[in-house]
Amino acid sequence: MTQSIPRIPLAEFLTQPNIEASPAWELIDGRAVQKPMPTLFHSRLQRNLVNYINDRTDAPWPLGHATRMEPLRERCEAVQELRCIIPPYSPVPDIAIVGYDHLPDHDGPVDGAPDWLIEIRSPDQSTLNLQNKILHCLSNGTQLAWLIDFARQQIWVWQGDDLPIIFSGEDILPSLGILPELTVNGVMAMTRRS
Repeated sequence: MTQSIPRIPLAEFLTQPNIEASPAWELIDGRAVQKPMPTLFHSRLQRNLVNYINDRTDAPWPLGHATRMEPLRERCEAVQELRCIIPPYSPVPDIAIVGYDHLPDHDGPVDGAPDWLIEIRSPDQSTLNLQNKILHCLSNGTQLAWLIDFARQQIWVWQGDDLPIIFSGEDILPSLGILPELTVNGVMAMTRRS
C-alpha cells in the first residue's frame, strides 16, 4: 500500500526549519519533496555551467530594457540552488538564471520565476516530476528551461508555450541570446573535471 504525502500550504512550508537543509526541500503541487543528493557528474556540471554562464554574462549588454518576454539583454546571474517563490510552488532549480533587475536586494529567495532555469536529472529522479516543475515556472514567467539528462546525452528545451524539443550531439542550444553558441556535447563535457 502506497503512503500518501500530505499537502501543505506554501506559507506553512516556508516556515519549516529544515527546508534549506542539504539537499534542499521544494514545495511542488502542495507536497514537500527533498531534492536528491547530487552525484559527482551532477555537481561538476552544475558548478561548471554556472561558471560558464556567469563568465559570459558579466559584461554590459546593449542598452535597453528587456521585458520578461524578450531575450535577456541586460546582465544576469546564474545561481545554484536558488529558492524561488512561485505560488503555490517553491521550487529550487539546479540553476536559476535571473536578470539583475529581478534579483532581490536582500538575502533570501527570489519572488517569482527565474528568467531561465536549468534542471539536471539525477538517476533516481522522475522526468515527469521535473517537467511538472518546469511547466509551472514557464506558466509564471520563465522564458527558457533546459532539462539535462546526461545518462541519455540529451537536453530537453522548452521556450514559451512551445512543446519541448530534444537536443543532442552538436545541436546548438538556445540561451535567450546571452551566450555564444553552446552545443549539447559542450554541456556534457562539463561533467568532467576542469
